[in-house]
Amino acid sequence: MSTPNLSVPVEVAVGVLVREDGAVLLARRPESKVYAGYWEFPGGKVERGETAHDALVRELAEELGIQVQQAYRWITQEFTYPHATVRLNFFRVTAWSGEVRTLEHDDMRWEWPAGVTVAPILPANGPVLRALALPHELAITHCLELGMDVQLLRIKARLAAGLRLIQVREPGMAPAHLEDFLGRVLALARSAGASVLVNADIDLATRAHADGVHLSARQVAATTIRPDLAMLGASSHDRAERQSAERLGVDFVLLGSVLPTLSHPDTQPLGWERFEAIAMGARVPVFALGGLKHSDMEVAWRRGAHGIAMQRAAWF
Repeated sequence: MSTPNLSVPVEVAVGVLVREDGAVLLARRPESKVYAGYWEFPGGKVERGETAHDALVRELAEELGIQVQQAYRWITQEFTYPHATVRLNFFRVTAWSGEVRTLEHDDMRWEWPAGVTVAPILPANGPVLRALALPHELAITHCLELGMDVQLLRIKARLAAGLRLIQVREPGMAPAHLEDFLGRVLALARSAGASVLVNADIDLATRAHADGVHLSARQVAATTIRPDLAMLGASSHDRAERQSAERLGVDFVLLGSVLPTLSHPDTQPLGWERFEAIAMGARVPVFALGGLKHSDMEVAWRRGAHGIAMQRAAWF
């Protein structure tokens, strides 16, 4: 019996079918397969001459009996099993035709990422559920320009409309005012079930019991141990910075600036093509940042982003 070459990953295309209500499809491996009884996202090996997208379309037709109509390249996970190392190219599949059926699995369930009830989950698929629970919009505060009263009113309105992830970033605000502002934002967010990150200040995030912290690329380079907070984001501007953030164990990265911005008029933006090239292969969700509006969400998804991060446009 030959020994498997674990150093060369097998390319696999994986589909995360997402219903309109946010539930995702998990399927259980049959007795005839390795890891029988484990739940997974459906998919399979990329064959010679296929792209990952080609393989996704073929595998989902074979396993679920559907025809993929819309799939967005998302994150990539690499995992070493006893029998093989696999590189899992995940796609969020949001539209398909045909009735979903279990043609190769022995059961399937629609589950919500934040509260999956089936077990055990295939090891390589576990981290994906946490990533799926992330909202697609991150709103960055702009209090110094708007004024505190206006900013709080707009936060309250956006939370009522469904906003679920906020970063408090006010670099020019006095520390005492910042802590007071953060406390008010947290109170509003808690009542709406939203998460709040503090920009850069780990001590403040910990003291205020915020959900997490967002680090600059420079902070990531100087940090060797992940801060002990539930959520960690990081800024990046190129592939090396993105990979450094991934090694630190961040939950997501902000990548930009994608388009020209008022705050950095002299900075050359990445543009969508370069954004896509840097985001390709990311192990964690990537938010596009810089000069974006709500209407840019679709193009961001098509370019491999999990979602978009906005400052000015988030509040208008």
